[in-house]
Amino acid sequence: MPRVPGVPTRSAGLLGWLLYSFARRRYGAVPEPATVMLHHRPVLLAYSAWELANEKAMRQLPAALRELVVHRVATQVGCSWCVDFGTMLARHQGLDLERLHAIDDYATSSAFSEVERRALAYADAMTALPTAVTDEMVAELDAELGHRGMVELTYAVAVENHRARFNHALGITDQGFTSGDACRVPVPADAPPTASPQMET
Repeated sequence: MPRVPGVPTRSAGLLGWLLYSFARRRYGAVPEPATVMLHHRPVLLAYSAWELANEKAMRQLPAALRELVVHRVATQVGCSWCVDFGTMLARHQGLDLERLHAIDDYATSSAFSEVERRALAYADAMTALPTAVTDEMVAELDAELGHRGMVELTYAVAVENHRARFNHALGITDQGFTSGDACRVPVPADAPPTASPQMET
């Protein structure tokens, strides 16, 4: 149960009903962070537009590398919701999920390439408080990825820190996307928002 309860369908209004319906069609259930953000509709609209734009913008890096660093940030911050949802997205992209189990040993594991190890170390350094990024880290990765890739890598790590810290602070935990049992949040009924709320089961 999050520290701020999500807005149920019966209280979501037309905007909430539309957003919940879109999310349910796309992901199979309404992501719990959206139900919490609906308490502040301008924030939810801004966040939704930002995430859709991020999805279109971040196409420079290989998906496997980008998802690895995002997963690493989620585990470092301790956002179980992000780990759950991100693992589902990685599975849908056909990425190797077995490597995620070895991510704590990335520095020595043969499951990761040299550039992936450097990117994961960079994600750790960016996520640390205070940040611990060095000139050498950036120079090595910039040489490997190019300026566009370096900017995207940095942006991906920063975006995931935003998501993970928001969810962690408000107690939003794993929802069951990985298991296919994402049934903890309210989802819209097929009828207009004035109808009785229904839950995904």
